[in-house]
Amino acid sequence: MNRKTLVLPAVVGLLAPVLVACGSTDGGSGGGDAIVVGTTDQFVAGEDAPAPLDPAYAYDTGAWNVLRQTLQTLMHTPRGGGEPVPDAAESCIFTDTVSESYRCKLRSGLQFADGTPVTAEDVKFSIERVLEIDADNGTAALLSNIDTIETKGDNEIIFHLATPDATFPYKLSTPAAGIVSKEKYDGKKLREGFQVDGSGPYTMKTETDGDRISKVVFTKNPKYKGDLKLKNDKVVLRSFPDADSMGRALDSGDIDLMTRAMSPEQIRDMLENPKDGVKLTEMPGLEIRYLAFDTSDPVVKDKAVRQAMASLVDRGQIAGEVYGATAEPLYSLIPKSISAHTNSFFNKYGEPSRKEAAALLSEAGIDTPVKLTLHYTTDHYGEGTAKEFEALRDQLNASELFDVRIQGTEWSKFRPAQKRGDYAVYGLGWFPDFPDPDNYTAPFLGEGNFLNSPYVSDKARALIPQSRREVDRTAAAPAFKQIQEIVAKDVPVLPLWQGKQYVAARDDITGVEWVLNSSSDLQLWELSKGGTA
Repeated sequence: MNRKTLVLPAVVGLLAPVLVACGSTDGGSGGGDAIVVGTTDQFVAGEDAPAPLDPAYAYDTGAWNVLRQTLQTLMHTPRGGGEPVPDAAESCIFTDTVSESYRCKLRSGLQFADGTPVTAEDVKFSIERVLEIDADNGTAALLSNIDTIETKGDNEIIFHLATPDATFPYKLSTPAAGIVSKEKYDGKKLREGFQVDGSGPYTMKTETDGDRISKVVFTKNPKYKGDLKLKNDKVVLRSFPDADSMGRALDSGDIDLMTRAMSPEQIRDMLENPKDGVKLTEMPGLEIRYLAFDTSDPVVKDKAVRQAMASLVDRGQIAGEVYGATAEPLYSLIPKSISAHTNSFFNKYGEPSRKEAAALLSEAGIDTPVKLTLHYTTDHYGEGTAKEFEALRDQLNASELFDVRIQGTEWSKFRPAQKRGDYAVYGLGWFPDFPDPDNYTAPFLGEGNFLNSPYVSDKARALIPQSRREVDRTAAAPAFKQIQEIVAKDVPVLPLWQGKQYVAARDDITGVEWVLNSSSDLQLWELSKGGTA
């Protein structure tokens, strides 16, 4: 019979309380006991990114969703969201009143998958390694507030922070703080290729096609001791070049479930024409999309150019015509489903206005039309991205104030070029590391930020550590309001829209409503075939 499931968990608050192997490792409806999950995430090892699955380098949702299955962290986010709870740790607590000293005690009997004991020294090594390597992907910035790490015996770790940080437990729940063995990872350089060794819920083997992963086989790790309860023994993650091929695989029974990123057309079709044997599950998401600027580039160095673009962009048209029900306009870096959000860009620029944009450019003495290229990635965020950038180009060119062309590049080349500063204007998406407004501001505006941006606001950089002092996160709202106003005024980034999440699965798969949390973390351990979740 036709089935469609729409699951709408509670909205998140301010702080919502491998050796390459080949062989026969398939599953799915057509063979074996494994649950087969499809994704359009691409995992490529190349000259610019030789270590895509090293926790000291990895800083994108696709890579993190592999690491979350294989590396254990001291804390993890529980299935329904809320404050992190212990995983590798037995307990963790701030030992002072100003959130500067954080003590964790490890569970007894922890082991890596090869049987080697996990000790406090391994935790210390893993986190200091990320800070020591300080890869240009921005991962280390998450942990950069750590001053020193102290161990006591084999099972106690104390983190001494440089400044108070009430969000620190969240940071310890990210793959950047994943625990690795000092016997298998070099403390001073990245581990190239696709090998991952940890103490997480699964072990993994990969199948590759040239320089990219085609399939990851996750097998239940019998050595795992932690808070997660696995509902399956094996999951296969298959990477597809596009949403259409992933959809055909679901229809044919080659896969059991497809996650990110379904195309807007697929979602619309499944909502309007439900398919026998397949259910569509909707979940709230915290993904945002935005344009970012190399503020040192001569084309956009004058903020009047960036402000004029902010005055012209019609977010409603992009969300409605390109993404339909899967997106809504966004007027701040902080999405409106996170407390402390303000519509800072709408408050400053209002509805799209050619008149206002022309006045901004004229007052700054900018000759028009301003010629620039909008760069986007063709294979990282889904097939709607190209149409989105066509719409952006057409909106800006229709004003006759800009002469815009667009250029798409695959992620494995796009991200290194963006970090090098090759692009004056480029589009990116953001899936939060944890659901707090800090994670929508510090990674973009802080020192050593994810964008490798030359933009500096001394005021914003002073407000970020100030906001982290507040254990009651609602008390941090005034600081975040000021940060959002600074971003709207200077426009180092231009927010466009925030999205929902959808998963399509065959109707004998249970646990689908938990397979992605609001931060788009893939929780494969929640899935089972037949039975009940």
